[in-house]
Amino acid sequence: MSQDRGPRRPRRLEKYALISASATALSLTASGCVVVHGEREVLPSATRAEAAKALERFTSAYNAADKAYDASLDADHTAGALAAIDSARLKAGAANHPDGNPAHEPLELTDAKFTIPKKAGWPRWFVADTKANKGGTARWLLVFTRDGLEETWEAAYLTLVAPGKVPEFKTDQEGWAEAVPANSTAVSVPPADLSKGYTTYLQDGGESFADGVHTSSWRALREKRSIRPGLVTQYIDEPLTNGDYAPLALRTKDGGALVFFTSRHFEKRTAARGASVPTPNKDVLALTDGEIKQSLTMEFVSNQVVLDPADGQVSVLGRVQGLTSGKGE
Repeated sequence: MSQDRGPRRPRRLEKYALISASATALSLTASGCVVVHGEREVLPSATRAEAAKALERFTSAYNAADKAYDASLDADHTAGALAAIDSARLKAGAANHPDGNPAHEPLELTDAKFTIPKKAGWPRWFVADTKANKGGTARWLLVFTRDGLEETWEAAYLTLVAPGKVPEFKTDQEGWAEAVPANSTAVSVPPADLSKGYTTYLQDGGESFADGVHTSSWRALREKRSIRPGLVTQYIDEPLTNGDYAPLALRTKDGGALVFFTSRHFEKRTAARGASVPTPNKDVLALTDGEIKQSLTMEFVSNQVVLDPADGQVSVLGRVQGLTSGKGE
């Protein structure tokens, strides 16, 4: 349904390739000049003060963008799945409310707990676990990444998790966490394979994922909606795994991993001859190209956070999905 299997934001992908290919270094001064190569040395991704400042700057930029419905105001503070979802939301808002968001309520993130892995190479990243004044009692988990010392920390993942469901992480004596490699076989499903595994599960079912709202219940709901009188709905699911959409995983205390990953989903609604597709809401229309006559295809980007155990089924703890585009035919 789409020939685009890659990310939507090539800017950071280009930076990522350049930085990964180069020898980026940290320069430390202590009775002389010592050069520590970030690609080889295992170092904390950020200090706790840096993490707190990154969260503060993101929140400020996010609120400015939301108030003005202007995606340019937080573009430098978002990446990956969150950027795709957020920029589309702001685009639709601007189309329908050119003077700004009449329902703007500033986002407040409090009680922040930072889990910062000690790792080699770029990108470096960390997780902020916060309370919010939106989304009920759910904890907001944001993953911040950057590709070099001079880069801005950008929030690439945002998922909401029920209180008490965030696992304990494995940490060293100084409190630094452990990043799990994408190809790790010490967990049930290597993080690099989770996006493909999840989209395959949504299409065909299977035993890799535990039953839940974002697995068995979502499959059942889609099946129920697939055929209605006068309307057929088709679903296509695709993995997203490269660049800013790469999975990121933290080792949990029990030997498993908490993994963030991205997927792309299409929903095509086709009306029977003589019938018409139900008129979508104005936000969908703002993101839709073409005239909706016989069919409407909607494209969504979704980011998930899962518990990937050392042995057993993967459990989806939270999922945030957003419409990114539509096509009428």
